[in-house]
Amino acid sequence: MAAAFLSHLGGDRVEVRSAGSAPADTVNPAVVRAMTEVGIDLSAETPKVLTVEAVRASDVVITMGCGDACPYFPGKRYLDWQLADPAGQGVDAVRPIRDEIERRVRGLLTELGVGAGGA
Repeated sequence: MAAAFLSHLGGDRVEVRSAGSAPADTVNPAVVRAMTEVGIDLSAETPKVLTVEAVRASDVVITMGCGDACPYFPGKRYLDWQLADPAGQGVDAVRPIRDEIERRVRGLLTELGVGAGGA
């Protein structure tokens, strides 16, 4: 969800990579539905494994509780967003998580001087 919001709101002003330390085989259907409600289509997305190369190429790395499973490089900016896990949750439980992620993404874009476009 964070990568989708960053892409949607940051447009071509940010380059976004999305990956997880232990990704599922498919995107959670409740997440797809919740994101569709705010105009972002994740139906064609597939979870990807976080690679050392992706972290090395990034300026800001947003993690969500991956701990030691995430590669670490000195000089990179890391943000660990502690949020409820939407895995196994229905859309009613995913909406507040989605909304908090959007709030944090908007704040990050403002902090980076990019500003939020999109919705």
